[in-house]
Amino acid sequence: MNRDHVPFPRPASSGLPRRPDRSGPRELDRERALELLGRAAVGRVVYTVGALPAVLPVTFRLVPGGVLVSAPADSELARAVDGAVIAFEADEVDGRDGSGWFVTVLGHAKVGPGAAAPDAVRIRIRPELVIGRCLR
Repeated sequence: MNRDHVPFPRPASSGLPRRPDRSGPRELDRERALELLGRAAVGRVVYTVGALPAVLPVTFRLVPGGVLVSAPADSELARAVDGAVIAFEADEVDGRDGSGWFVTVLGHAKVGPGAAAPDAVRIRIRPELVIGRCLR
């Protein structure tokens, strides 16, 4: 046995067969997932900086053809995402019973001029893959 290898303790078996877990997330179709995403107020952009993951909470708008996020033109986010494949996630979960949903959008980001302020940019994430799950 390798001296660096430390086995994880195994849980004691009850001897009873395990029932399938039916309380896991239920998949949503793309249309329903995008409908729910449009209700959220805040989401998270997931991107990379120097080959390391970064997550940034942001306000956003869902528009035909994508998710729009505003950012300062000189921000790390604006510099890191133009042309890159990134993820965007939003959710709504009830802390009392764990019910709710989450939606993840994966796609290429495009940075363009911002409409709100001259020192801001708009980041459009084109949804190439939309994953939605309903909890409970």
